Amino acid sequence: MKRFFAPAVAVLFASAAAASAQMEMPGSPAGVNAALTKLFGDVKAFSAKAAVQVLDKNQAEKISTPMDFALLDGKIRVEVDISRVKNRDVSASAMAGMKQFGMDRVVSIVRPDKMASYIIFPGIQSYVNMPLPKADRETYEKTPRIEKTPLGKETLDGHPCVKNKVVMTDDQGRKHEATVWNASDLKDFPVQIQTREKEDTVVMRYRQIHLAKPDVKNFQPPADFKAYDDMTSLMQGAMTRAMNSGGSPPK
Repeated sequence: MKRFFAPAVAVLFASAAAASAQMEMPGSPAGVNAALTKLFGDVKAFSAKAAVQVLDKNQAEKISTPMDFALLDGKIRVEVDISRVKNRDVSASAMAGMKQFGMDRVVSIVRPDKMASYIIFPGIQSYVNMPLPKADRETYEKTPRIEKTPLGKETLDGHPCVKNKVVMTDDQGRKHEATVWNASDLKDFPVQIQTREKEDTVVMRYRQIHLAKPDVKNFQPPADFKAYDDMTSLMQGAMTRAMNSGGSPPK
């Protein structure tokens, strides 16, 4: 089953970089699978505080990641502060090393209209420009068949919700499954989305939801930032700048 979102969004690859000085993004370049946007239904624009939790097979927390999340007509923006991330597999000193490189803030942008994604590091005024994977391009371009089965009613953060099992099937017969809590007082906004990643459970929870259009300028990299074609080149540039300014790579 294809993933809705790579766990911890941009933070997983950033955490790996802090530990090994190499960045490789799991799944979609921006860490958010195109299928996720289909769960917002008629809500085409919003901004919110969000949090992703990754739980192991024993339901113990592996990763906890707070973030700022915004959607505008299919465009996605996710911003993460590395210092606020909890990852039991990455040491605190390794995470702190990202700040030394000026890479403690990560902004991921998905632009289906450009068939591109951007991983932006404001602290070093740099970003990586990557094409969307073929599977994501197909998901954005085509409308899947969506089956929603009510599982009951619950209240989350004061919002009355219908808990639904959602199965999306694309034209190739591939299925995407999730459990979704749709808030009836927020135009059925999915305040919580839960899916499986092999043996792990991944939960995305939205709070402070504003159903208004975010500024379109937030969905493009700043014109004066340096563009790279891959994460390795960006990392090399960041390390060179850190050492030239008297810093050193994190241990």
